[in-house]
Amino acid sequence: MEARAIQRTVRQSARKMRLVIDQIRGRAVPEAYAILRFSKKHAAQQIHKVLKSAVANAEQRAQRDNVPLDVDALHVRYAVGNEGPTLKRFMSAAMGRATPIKKRTSHVEIHVFAADQVKAKPAATPAAAAAKSKTKAKAAAAGAKAAKAKTPKRKKA
Repeated sequence: MEARAIQRTVRQSARKMRLVIDQIRGRAVPEAYAILRFSKKHAAQQIHKVLKSAVANAEQRAQRDNVPLDVDALHVRYAVGNEGPTLKRFMSAAMGRATPIKKRTSHVEIHVFAADQVKAKPAATPAAAAAKSKTKAKAAAAGAKAAKAKTPKRKKA
């Protein structure tokens, strides 16, 4: 089960957002909530909103698909803070000049997934499994013979 949430044009620079996003990437959702809750950065509030939305999206998707979902088992798979459009403003300066001011924005995207519901490989047929175990046994026996043949015998002095 995977879900995502995106918040666009957050009034914070992408560089400042990335400082906080890097701390939660790959973590479990409850741990990420704790990191964001106790962070002193202003960006943590906006990222907390996006993470909360992604978890809610995962819950809704699980409910729609009629699949059980444990919110505490979710992990942050993908989290990025990209640059958004820059608001360009001007401030008056000395001698009739104007100095530019760039008010930067960013886009935040977070993907969460359920770690316990990773797709397993399809089970092999019993005949294929038996053949595989025989070939492993033969390879191990051949490796042991090769190791004995290569080992030189020591002479007693």
